[in-house]
Amino acid sequence: MKQSDFLKVVLPFKDKVFRLAKRLLVSVEEAEDATQELYFKLWKNKEKISDYKNVEAFAMTMTKNYCFDRLKSGQASNLTLVHSNYKEIGTNLDKEIENKDSISQVHQLIEKLPEQQKAIIQLRDIEEYDYDEICKIMEMTPSAVRVALSRARKTIREALIKKHNYGVS
Repeated sequence: MKQSDFLKVVLPFKDKVFRLAKRLLVSVEEAEDATQELYFKLWKNKEKISDYKNVEAFAMTMTKNYCFDRLKSGQASNLTLVHSNYKEIGTNLDKEIENKDSISQVHQLIEKLPEQQKAIIQLRDIEEYDYDEICKIMEMTPSAVRVALSRARKTIREALIKKHNYGVS
């Protein structure tokens, strides 16, 4: 496979790979390292890429596995989360600050979720993957993915309600 063909295949989902790595590892530097490592592995195996039906799902699975390995090894360091693809046009400053605060609260709650739930929330609610793709990436059954996603959303929802009703985090 020529370099130009390789790039046409893998570049369209590079941002998704980075965002998943960032969601799991939280640190920008760690996510950049993970993304670079993934693309290095893909390049080394570029002749085999055409064997995969869904290269993007394969890459996301590799990213998830690499990130989980990093987290288990304890080598991932100084974890902070910043991710926002939310933008509302024409809001006043108070509303914009309130929106950013709400987004920040959700991100903090996602950060506290177990790794598996965190990855599934990222894939489904941020990256908008369908359930079949998530099942392949996470190597889980559809019912297990739905249960994990439901539990993650419930945890976030309950924490937000508690904070809203009582001002407690």
